[in-house]
Amino acid sequence: MEEYGIFLGFNNQAEAFRLPVNPETLEIKESGDGKSYTIIDLGEINTIAYPKLTEITIESIFPAQRYPFVLVQEDGLKRPFEYVELIKKWMTSRRPIRFVFSGVSYADDTKKAEGKLNDAKKWLKESSTSEDKSIEIDFGVNMAMSIEGFTWKLSAGTSGDIEYSLSLKKYVFYQAVAVKVVNDEVKVEKKRANETPKPTTYTLKSGDSLWKIAKEKLGDGKRCGEIQKLNGIKDSELRKLPIGKVIKLP
Repeated sequence: MEEYGIFLGFNNQAEAFRLPVNPETLEIKESGDGKSYTIIDLGEINTIAYPKLTEITIESIFPAQRYPFVLVQEDGLKRPFEYVELIKKWMTSRRPIRFVFSGVSYADDTKKAEGKLNDAKKWLKESSTSEDKSIEIDFGVNMAMSIEGFTWKLSAGTSGDIEYSLSLKKYVFYQAVAVKVVNDEVKVEKKRANETPKPTTYTLKSGDSLWKIAKEKLGDGKRCGEIQKLNGIKDSELRKLPIGKVIKLP
């Protein structure tokens, strides 16, 4: 069973939602920044430059009622104006959002019926890596993007549906580097070392898994085996870790 979803997240997925209706088409624009020149006795030539930033255009609707083609379950469906206000809020923050377009294959219809990935944050997590062997990531587009344009209007003859067009552009993170000139030589100032000690223990809380802890605290979910071995945690205990227990981190 295959399912496709488009998700938008903000502030490291502190705020996120799934598009309730997939667009009929997803326009992704990839273009170069080359220039053409005319050479005497040769004609036109072109130079190849670095590619421009990826642009994505989404056109769909925010439904005011639960149509058969709405992908979000009842408890996760927002009112049309809530989606609009959220996007406007992200746009005025002048910070990038996270765009995820992912295809997921379920091993059986049971997982689909459970609404296993109905939650936006769960999908965003599974789209990068899945611990659940009943879920297979078919493909995915996952990138930081800026909101370049957002237009919306109320659909005539409907009960409050909002039609919208959302224009996104790939965002590349960058940081200015401090430099100083010494004897006509430019030198990059070294960053001060981070003297904050890394935590060596962690207190388990509700919803934790060793993969999640390894991902957040060690930067690599695959190191969950190191945590399990260090703390002598049995395989039978992995599904229900004791809340409040203090474990060691490698």
